[in-house]
This record gives sequence, C-alpha cells and structure tokens, in this order.
Amino acid sequence: MKDLVVDASVAIKWFIPEVHAEAASKLLNGQTVLYAPDLIGPELGNILWKKTRRGEIGTAKAFQILGIFETIGVEFYPSAVLLPSALDLAVRLDRTVYDCLYLALALAQNCPLVTADRRFHSAVAASAHAGRIRWVEDEL
Repeated sequence: MKDLVVDASVAIKWFIPEVHAEAASKLLNGQTVLYAPDLIGPELGNILWKKTRRGEIGTAKAFQILGIFETIGVEFYPSAVLLPSALDLAVRLDRTVYDCLYLALALAQNCPLVTADRRFHSAVAASAHAGRIRWVEDEL
C-alpha cells in the first residue's frame, strides 16, 4: 500500500468534474492510504459554499458531497499538533499556514503530498522539500 497526503484542491475533484478530476479519482483506488489534516473538512466546505454561491452546484448537492466525503476513508490528523511545524514551513516558504499544514503532515508521515494547487506546488517544488510534493497528474 502507498501512503499519500491529499489537500482540498484534490479532494474537491473527487466530486466535481473539473480539470484533473480523472487523475484525482485514481487516488481512490483502495491501494492508497490517504491522510489529511482535519482542516480539509472546513476547506472542502468553503469550496462547496463558493460553488453554491456562484451557482455551479445546488445546496443539496453541496451537502451530498460533504456527506460522501465523510465516508471516503481519509485519515484525519489534528491540525493543532501540526501547527508549529506548519507555521515554520509557512514562514520559510512564504505560503499560508493552511497550505503548510498539509506539507507538515506529509513530513510527519514521511510520504508525498498530492496537490492541484499550482502556486503551492511550485513553491514547495522550489524548496528543500521538493521531494515531498507531487502534482495531481504526476505518476505516483
């Protein structure tokens, strides 16, 4: 089995037909253990709120997605435990603490972080942690 940390930019693609959705869905193969900080729930909820606000999906669909997400089997880690490391990474990489919580978890779990956030991917790929980040379309 393979271990991966996934962020909300990947998780939303499991439910919404967006660019990279097919690649993101391949992570739900039953052969991969998926990890995320508990922040992923609120982040996914915020993405769903934005999509309902823009009329891209209805409210019922947003709640349906949220319910299904809770059953996918992502293993959640408490953000509070990761926060000191995330803050340190955020300062060094000039990225948000929110994004760096995922990287902190990848470092703690000694596994890659998969993202569909191009700016975050680029920032980490240009850092000492380049070996820890994967683009959603990368061969894993």
